[in-house]
Amino acid sequence: MRHLATIFLTTAMAVSIAAQQPQHMPNQAGASSVSTNGPSDLPIERIGNDDLIGITVYDSPELTRTVRVDSSGEIRLPMMRQPINAKGLFPADLEKSIVSALIAEHVLVDPVVTVTVVEYRSRPICVAGAVRNPVTFQATGSTTLLDAISQAGGLTENAGPEILVSQRAAGSDPKDAALVRRIPVRGLINAADPSMNLILQGGEVVRVPEAGKFYVLGNVHRPGAFSITDGSESTVLKALALSEGQDHFTASVAYIYRPEVATNGRQEIPIELKKILDRKAPDVPLLPNDILYVPEATGRKATLTALDRITGIGATVGTTLIYVYH
Repeated sequence: MRHLATIFLTTAMAVSIAAQQPQHMPNQAGASSVSTNGPSDLPIERIGNDDLIGITVYDSPELTRTVRVDSSGEIRLPMMRQPINAKGLFPADLEKSIVSALIAEHVLVDPVVTVTVVEYRSRPICVAGAVRNPVTFQATGSTTLLDAISQAGGLTENAGPEILVSQRAAGSDPKDAALVRRIPVRGLINAADPSMNLILQGGEVVRVPEAGKFYVLGNVHRPGAFSITDGSESTVLKALALSEGQDHFTASVAYIYRPEVATNGRQEIPIELKKILDRKAPDVPLLPNDILYVPEATGRKATLTALDRITGIGATVGTTLIYVYH
């Protein structure tokens, strides 16, 4: 009986110890991976240059480590003569490549390998220009143009009517010119065309140029610079409205001073302001960097000033005569 009790106790202890041992199973395709730094919640994407990879090789602590993909798209492991290509592979595919390389170089007979992406750095998206917080971030999962603008804190008040998205074709030479797409802000924000909300894969540069400005000077209530932000045509009447209208004694002719690239000067364009206001002439469009100058009607102002003085003198004389008479 004592012998049977001893056998039973030994068996129970063995079962208990076995239950406490971690179970290591080969990683199957599609199974979730665990990196050397703990579980990764990054979405599964293709691996690219400069990504940080977590590699776990069962029962081989000398091979278990994090490695960064180099500029040629390869990784190197200890005791292995040849680098392993990682660029363009999913983590499960890289696991198979590492297993094959370990067997081919006689490092391990039947290795069990797990690969996870610890950090993506191969698909940056840069957002710059008229945004609240210019930023560069990594595209993970499905990233849209609106997502990128949101990451940068949204557009500023002086954002222009278009967003420029430049992207290089996959596998193209870095020296080649990037494809630039122009996305109208109004169409993107109003969802007029869903195709304008581009899907970004990484490597894009999103630029939001500031709106062009025109300037209003002269005989107006609020002279200054005004942005062309709505994407529509700016005109002389809009300029007068933004500058809160013309002041008294405005001349019938105003002038637009427009830059000339060829001469590096400005062209003077007279416009019939009174006829435009009386709807006897069409409104005149303004371009970015135009200066609208509204002069005073100096002759009329001088005449009215003289009449004011005469009237003032007459009033004074009349008052004096009345005083003397009394």
